[in-house]
Amino acid sequence: HCLAVRAVCRREIDGDRGNGYSWKITLLRNYWKSKVKQEWLSGKYSNIPSQHSLPEKSMYPMDADTWGEILEAELER
Repeated sequence: HCLAVRAVCRREIDGDRGNGYSWKITLLRNYWKSKVKQEWLSGKYSNIPSQHSLPEKSMYPMDADTWGEILEAELER
């Protein structure tokens, strides 16, 4: 699980580990974020008609750099 989360949230994982969080806390802090981020990066929500069409768990608190990654992926599609 840790490697799968790190594949999507490398910056976040490395930051948490650098701040001294254990692997368990790091995984708990980033697991759901990695799931949501991967769905956004893969284009799952690229062609939705409105925000009301988004599934309930499609949002998660993310920083500006993460949203920048998602926007760049959208612009490349």
